[in-house]
Amino acid sequence: MTTSTNLPGPAAVAAAAATIAQYIRHTPLLRAEVDGRPVLLKLEHLQRSGSFKLRGALTALLGGDRPQHVVTASGGNHGLGVATAAGLLGLPATVYVPETVPETKARRIEAAGARLVRHGGTYAEAAAAATDAAAEPGARYLPAYDHPDVIAGQGTVAAEVVAEAPDVDAIAVAVGGGGLAAGTALAAGGRVTVAVEPEHCCALHQALAAGEPVDAEVDSVASSALGATRVGELPFAVLTAAPVASVLVTDDELLAARERLWDEFRLLVEPAAAVPFAAWLAGRVPGELACLVLCGANTDR
Repeated sequence: MTTSTNLPGPAAVAAAAATIAQYIRHTPLLRAEVDGRPVLLKLEHLQRSGSFKLRGALTALLGGDRPQHVVTASGGNHGLGVATAAGLLGLPATVYVPETVPETKARRIEAAGARLVRHGGTYAEAAAAATDAAAEPGARYLPAYDHPDVIAGQGTVAAEVVAEAPDVDAIAVAVGGGGLAAGTALAAGGRVTVAVEPEHCCALHQALAAGEPVDAEVDSVASSALGATRVGELPFAVLTAAPVASVLVTDDELLAARERLWDEFRLLVEPAAAVPFAAWLAGRVPGELACLVLCGANTDR
């Protein structure tokens, strides 16, 4: 059972920021106006490894005992973050992915130096195989989102936003397993965290309705990044104790938002990264000045 004693807090985010500073990029924050409204775009898709996932992976690997071998499961971005982090720290890594992983992500995981293992049709099946493999002596399994250090590391994205733009009043992020949203809630300083999901890929939305994490449908063009079938216990506990707005968008809306990011700003992101912008365009993000985190760009187009 998750308790308040093993939940990370704002201090953990600050510690993570100091720990990983030498390895990551402090990604740009773009002030813009769209449809006559001001908005901030956090360009986290420019992060090393192509997504925010590097932050949590580094924070977790730099904390605690150093393993001989890192094992993880991923729909793509977390695996690439772990592979990149392991390479920076001189550690071997094995990444389990479902058979449905996009080839561009699989290719980049291997190019980052990790061993890639395809297993099963879903993230959950890949994670079960990875957990078994991590039972070997010297190996360590690194969860994609259900870990206090991972959550704290992901929170450094919002910490950068708040430090650079204290006038922001809402931070919108895409949600898969909930690590980025939970980290954002920790670092937002009381500002509302807007947790945005595709309507047929919404583990957090269903968990909030049920009062606990439950199995959810995964059927979206953004499933490779947001395809967790169940929100993490730790992220759920953090998010139910913070100001959070749960918002849904359709696949058509997120694809249109992705095209608009390209047309207006020449920002090429993967479908999952356009989810917050889709919600904002639809008027579902509260606040006078929202920041939308563009979380990843691991796509061929």
